[in-house]
Amino acid sequence: MALKLKNLFKDVDDDTLTGTEDEFYNITEGEALAEADKSGNKMILLEPRAYSESQQIADHLKNRNSVVVNLKRVTSDQAKRIIDFLSGCIYAIGGTMQKIGVGIYLCTPKNVNVQGKISDEAEKNKSEVEEEW
Repeated sequence: MALKLKNLFKDVDDDTLTGTEDEFYNITEGEALAEADKSGNKMILLEPRAYSESQQIADHLKNRNSVVVNLKRVTSDQAKRIIDFLSGCIYAIGGTMQKIGVGIYLCTPKNVNVQGKISDEAEKNKSEVEEEW
């Protein structure tokens, strides 16, 4: 049986059957960062301090990078303006926005698929109260 399988693959070079996966994973950190720069697969973490920084967030999204935005350092009025601006940007590029915590949002471009959902504690408590009634 083993001989038949070997004959089936006799035209295939031995190098193509061994170890090519290891080469993919054995790259330096610098090479990995350079590859991420080319493909736009970065995760950017930002804490804006003013509405004027929302354009920087939009630029990262346009460059196909995911952005986690922490709005805890801005006033509630500025946070609403930033969310409104980012919502328009995300709509324009076909991306998504997901709330992952109080004042923390994950903004992703179209090339990133986010699976799962983080439930909000307030929504969880509200549903438990509704079940009791």
